[in-house]
Amino acid sequence: MDKYMMDRIHKEADQMLETKMTIRQLAKIHGISKSTVHKDLNERLLELDPKKHEKIKEIFQEHIEVRHIRGGESTRQKYLNCS
Repeated sequence: MDKYMMDRIHKEADQMLETKMTIRQLAKIHGISKSTVHKDLNERLLELDPKKHEKIKEIFQEHIEVRHIRGGESTRQKYLNCS
């Protein structure tokens, strides 16, 4: 793994740990795809820093648990703005 990739992965992980941003938000900030962010944090980070990977997995789980709430709220806001 090259230095650029390792630096990017650590930057993404640190930012997620500090702010608990979603994969989508991180991808937008870093100008890369959601798939790349997910692979970076879910697979590549495990090789680089297993302890940090465990913390990231916990944040992923939190996001999974509330995604139906976020989706419902987004839909509600969409239809409130339409009328």
